[in-house]
Amino acid sequence: MRLGIVSASLVFLGVAVAQTETQQASVPETTTREQPATFRTGVNLVMVPVVVRDRQSRAVGGLQQEDFQVFDKGKPQIISRFTVEKSGVVLKTVQPAKTGEKLPDQGVPAGMPERFVAYLFDDLHISFGDLARVRDAATRHIDSLAPTDRAAIYTTSGQVQLDFTDDRAALHETLMRLIPRPMNQRTFHDCPDLSYYMADMVINKNDPVLMPALIAETVICANLQSASGADAMVRGAAQRVFSMGDQQSRIALSVIRDVIRRMSGMPGQRTIIFASPGFYAPEQQQEKTDIMDRAIRYNVTVNSIDARGLYTDPTFDASRPGPINSNIGRIKDQYDRDSMRADADVLAEFAAGTGGAFVENTNDLDGAFKRVATAPEYYYVLGFSPQNLKLDGAFHALKVTLKDPAGLSTQARRGYYAPKHLSDAVETAKEEIREALFSKEELHELPIDLHTQFFKSTNENARVTVLTHVDLRHLRLRKAEGRNRNELTITAALFDRNGNYITGNQKLLEMRLKDETLEQRADTGFTVRSTFDVKPGTYMVRLVVRDAEGQQMSAANGTVDIP
Repeated sequence: MRLGIVSASLVFLGVAVAQTETQQASVPETTTREQPATFRTGVNLVMVPVVVRDRQSRAVGGLQQEDFQVFDKGKPQIISRFTVEKSGVVLKTVQPAKTGEKLPDQGVPAGMPERFVAYLFDDLHISFGDLARVRDAATRHIDSLAPTDRAAIYTTSGQVQLDFTDDRAALHETLMRLIPRPMNQRTFHDCPDLSYYMADMVINKNDPVLMPALIAETVICANLQSASGADAMVRGAAQRVFSMGDQQSRIALSVIRDVIRRMSGMPGQRTIIFASPGFYAPEQQQEKTDIMDRAIRYNVTVNSIDARGLYTDPTFDASRPGPINSNIGRIKDQYDRDSMRADADVLAEFAAGTGGAFVENTNDLDGAFKRVATAPEYYYVLGFSPQNLKLDGAFHALKVTLKDPAGLSTQARRGYYAPKHLSDAVETAKEEIREALFSKEELHELPIDLHTQFFKSTNENARVTVLTHVDLRHLRLRKAEGRNRNELTITAALFDRNGNYITGNQKLLEMRLKDETLEQRADTGFTVRSTFDVKPGTYMVRLVVRDAEGQQMSAANGTVDIP
């Protein structure tokens, strides 16, 4: 989904008086003005969501920036950005009014979405039994959703999906269509029998213990007279298994990234519940970091449920055939145990890296869904710009601590990969405006007020007017060439009751005010109008205003109900 933003300019040059040629020449042309500055977030800013919990695992609020320490590769960093996020933000409502009438706050209309939950099922890696159990638990959990929740269903195979809706019947029907869709199936009858994890040990790690065991297994299962040809058979099988496993992991990660991108356009709390047995992704470290960075930017929490349930040692798995001999079986059982832990790592990484929860080693899937669907009441987002950052793509281990733990624990991302190039500053600014627009969080850094009016021309058509009032008395202005200067980018958008983007526009207010004009406008400020032609219905209004001089941003929410 693309956000179509209509650009316009509103230029105010002071009181309209006659000017001489020299005076006109001193006023900069609009086309030669300074390029839009980036926000306070630099192009190399690393964002780290942190959940702080007490001994009872309750999220803790009330901490300040100075309470935290961030270490990048063991070196302390300066925290340049700090925000506290709290779940359950209430929307401000604006109702229809006569022209010029001030609009009161009156609460949120019933049924307007406040939370978006995406159920993502890993049907590429999951078994039928595990999928059936997790599907049934999801069915019960969907019945517990609030009227203001919207839910969607996605799968890593892409074969089954349902976009965000409050239609419970459609959600249940979609869940019933879920089945495992593996690209390859390990049958334990291959010769040699090896997992994706084992294949990686053979192809990329040159494991000195596993390789001889697989060669011995191949000699027996292929009825070879000697081990002379077994080495090539093992490496050929390992290459095939590795290629297939790598492809499955990349597909699963790409779907997670796409779901996060889809949720970036939802104006409210955004939660992904990822139900998966886990999967191995040794070659996709950069992809995982990019996904976590994207989730952080879009304020999407990824929560993970290990669909395998209570841990079972593969040694006691009755569904597996007995080993060819005890020594080979003992070695391969150890690698299977290591593989199970490695599979769970990706689930833990996404949860820790985005401020989410990870539930594993339990058969209480109802309790697991309840836990991961509840966002922490508080979490913190720390930002820092790494010192002397090399654009080499290297991994940077992160550690977040409290200066005075006092029985508290922290959950944060484990690290990030350095970029190989810096982002364009102008594009970064545009992206941050977009991210703010599709968030539900209110910001109050600039002195603005949001009001809304509507007029019905017919029973089928209406016009909504979004009024943005700017108070000049508390706005930062830069004095240059006898004028008081700033630029405000004003972006307004409407969303429907399911949180889908309907329409939006963007206006640029360029201020080059004379002193006398600034004095005259001190009490009245400016009001900028944005109009939209819509059908009757209930809409959420989102307003984002950003200035160039102070590099600050305000964001406000409202609703309009057109009968």
